[in-house]
Amino acid sequence: MRNTLKTLFGTLRLLALLIGCTILFYYGIMWINQEYENYRRYDEPEGSAVKAFQPESQRSDAWFSRLILFYQNGE
Repeated sequence: MRNTLKTLFGTLRLLALLIGCTILFYYGIMWINQEYENYRRYDEPEGSAVKAFQPESQRSDAWFSRLILFYQNGE
């Protein structure tokens, strides 16, 4: 009888530990999610930002020269 109670108590203790860690992990993930929801990654950059893309002029053979460049560089 004593061994059964020890095993039951150990099992309940382990179960409580697992439930506690799960709850802690859940609220940790919720906190991180809330932090990243407020992060404004699509705002316009401040300071001396440089535009990274400049479209080429609308020449009739622009697409062909880009295709040849693509094949030459292998990108």
